[in-house]
Amino acid sequence: MDHFATYPLLNGLTIPQVGFGTSQIADGEPTAEAVVAAVKAGYRLIDTAARYNNETGVGMGVRRCGLDRSELFITSKVWGTERGYDKTMASFEASMDRLGLDYLDLFLIHWPACESKYTDWKEQNLGSWRALKELYAAGRVKAIGVANFMPKYLQPLMDDGMVPMVNQIEFHPGYMQKECVDFCQANGIVVEAWSPLGRRRVLDHPLLVELAAKYDKSVAQICLRWCLQHNVLAIPKTVNPERLAQNLDLYGFEIAADDMARIDAMPEYGYSGIDPEVFG
Repeated sequence: MDHFATYPLLNGLTIPQVGFGTSQIADGEPTAEAVVAAVKAGYRLIDTAARYNNETGVGMGVRRCGLDRSELFITSKVWGTERGYDKTMASFEASMDRLGLDYLDLFLIHWPACESKYTDWKEQNLGSWRALKELYAAGRVKAIGVANFMPKYLQPLMDDGMVPMVNQIEFHPGYMQKECVDFCQANGIVVEAWSPLGRRRVLDHPLLVELAAKYDKSVAQICLRWCLQHNVLAIPKTVNPERLAQNLDLYGFEIAADDMARIDAMPEYGYSGIDPEVFG
């Protein structure tokens, strides 16, 4: 296995096991330069979103990186203010205009409308999902999915005739969301980890520091390898060239089962505090 290793999606396509996250990178040249550097380091999955306000820079980086578009896997997402069929369609077109691309590899609903805030939460989510299904059927996107959807919010979409191919959720040592991961994997949904380093807050955890020394790896590499051994796709973000390379160097070692169990047993640590049942 190497950094071009992939996971299979439900429709037969494949998705890289490690991606490059662009959240909080400024639009324009900073994002374009970061994307070019990531591609040069070996990343093929580039993850952005309308909410990140840097799709223009991502598109610039894609065009400058020197690879054919077909060699890259570009993801974007529709924000919560644009839920429902019509708004989701309009948001997609706006994203494509900013990106300057002919198609997306993956398009996600960024957050579910949550039951605690909306009496019509199910209708809002289904409206967006039907828009994504239409875009997929038309070939505008190669795969569709969601982010931050717990099983309660996934099930209505599945009952509507198509299982999301991806669910991007917070997942890192100290915050596993095991019930959601198990549900997704039992249904063939690839789980993507946003904030796989706990927004860098887990990097000082004594257990992870200990294991990094044991395996002669960085703490970040331990976190990311742990994700992969749970069959979870990891999307770290860094613009540091050394860490860019390190975060892909995950295939020359394996965390032993007893050490995996120790990480799994960590109490809550590094959690963002963003609850889809309240935030969506």
